[in-house]
Amino acid sequence: MFKTDRSPQLNTVLFASGVILSIAMGVRHGFGFWLYPISQHHEWTRETYSLAMAMQNLMWGLFGPFAGIAADKLGAARVVFVGALLYMAGLLCMALVDNSDWFIISSGVLIGAGLSCTAFGALTGIIGRTASMTQRSWAFGILGAAGSFGQFAMIPVEQQLISAMGWQQALYLLAGMLAFIIMPLTFLLREPVAKASDEHRPQSITEAIREAFAHRSFQLLVCGYFVCGFQVVFIGVHLPSYLADQGITDPKLAVMALALIGLFNIFGSYYAGKLGGIMPKPWILSAIYFARALFIALFIFTPVSTTSVYIFAASMGFLWLSTVPLTNGVVASIFGVRYLSMLSGFVFFSHQVGSFLGVWLGGYLYTLQGSYQTVWMITIALGIFAGLINLPISESAITRKEAIAA
Repeated sequence: MFKTDRSPQLNTVLFASGVILSIAMGVRHGFGFWLYPISQHHEWTRETYSLAMAMQNLMWGLFGPFAGIAADKLGAARVVFVGALLYMAGLLCMALVDNSDWFIISSGVLIGAGLSCTAFGALTGIIGRTASMTQRSWAFGILGAAGSFGQFAMIPVEQQLISAMGWQQALYLLAGMLAFIIMPLTFLLREPVAKASDEHRPQSITEAIREAFAHRSFQLLVCGYFVCGFQVVFIGVHLPSYLADQGITDPKLAVMALALIGLFNIFGSYYAGKLGGIMPKPWILSAIYFARALFIALFIFTPVSTTSVYIFAASMGFLWLSTVPLTNGVVASIFGVRYLSMLSGFVFFSHQVGSFLGVWLGGYLYTLQGSYQTVWMITIALGIFAGLINLPISESAITRKEAIAA
């Protein structure tokens, strides 16, 4: 997957970033398996755990821009190291805290902050700065594929750990994995030497933020990414429970479904990144959102069976994180890479607001109605909306006054 014609530094950064993201995202994608045992152990409703996961996703997005600013200024290595510590503390809180309010706050805030430092935000910037313009979309695709591989590889492991050791011991083991694998890898995240062209851009952080939020394409990208977060986190957390409600009680099917999403998204993310280098990225994004709406509709309006679950998981998997390399690629194409981590963090905040609403609304409406049907309908409508608003996005590089003067 790492091509020999790429620079050794890019290959090293891609390897370290890929492993870090695989573990960070792999652990996170398995949180749906803790919904039932934790709720049963503490005698909580599904809404309590859903709210904790919603808080986690919201905090992930809220801390994202700040983690991005720190990564752009101090380097990704330091940010990822601190993030691993926070993530580890959050997992320990999930295992130890028995008060529902403190569970929501501690696991939500700590893991959310940890993910903002160890997932796409901080890593996107160093990849964008290390890769050349022609390599960038491909490199983002590799990073997205790594996150998907983590989901594919870790989800069965997490389910087996819960079955073999119990849900608390499984959380302890995952916390140790963060300490002994992610932290040492941060020493490989060496920032590239600043390019001479960067010295002619005296833009401040405040100016970069104002420039981005005044740009129509950035505004549309932010709105579209909200939908991505709503869809994937609702499905990732609530799909196992939805299948159980439909009479499919074998936990292995839910494990296989989530693993298939991760497996097929390895290819989806990689090829989305490759296609983004030769086709307009906004067009590909629109196609992804329209396709998501179609496959969700087919899934909920046909009888649920083992076959339909596998088809749905494979289809959604191909579209799962394929939005990430394209969205980050559009941001880099328009604004450059100097503040890429920060701007990607702002876009991702919108994603996480959607994630918060998706996971919380799933639990809230289920408690209220005893069904996920309303939330499924919302995911379809949002997919159509996102497909439409991505079509007019332009990825042309912005022209700055100082560039013209030069």
